[in-house]
Amino acid sequence: MTRSTIELTVTDQDRRIAALAAAAVGLTLAEAAIPLPLPGVKPGLANIVTLLVLYRFGWRAAVWVSLLRIVAGGLALGTFLTPTFVMSLAGGLASLAALGLLVHLPRRGFGPVGLSVLAAFAHIGAQLGVVAVWLMPGVNLLPLLAVFLAAAWLSGLVNGLVVAGLLEKTR
Repeated sequence: MTRSTIELTVTDQDRRIAALAAAAVGLTLAEAAIPLPLPGVKPGLANIVTLLVLYRFGWRAAVWVSLLRIVAGGLALGTFLTPTFVMSLAGGLASLAALGLLVHLPRRGFGPVGLSVLAAFAHIGAQLGVVAVWLMPGVNLLPLLAVFLAAAWLSGLVNGLVVAGLLEKTR
């Protein structure tokens, strides 16, 4: 019986994505240590990295960084394949889909701040969808909607402003 060897070639882009995903995981872990005013309301600091990657390296790289962050963060926090992980994955996929569509719009009206806010709305919408359909079917979530949308708007705004500032500094 002969042994076969699989040889993987690691590119500079692979290293860049790994480093950026590690930064996003670090922010995810740091955010998990922050006491939350309401369950499920987080600032989404790792989304800063995703948005920076989108602007600097494109949507495909942003998808890799985001998905690696969600999986590695779930593994590190012990939430992998739990309802929390499913909500994170649903929110991440929804925000990536929104970013994939919106990044092609004119930059004047849809810069980093606008994209960040809309991605945050997509994220919270998907998470609330998971809660409504799977975790708590039949429960009226409308009374909480204003709170979650306000939190998404605020975190999207702050994260978008941070990204805009970082993009301006690194021109």
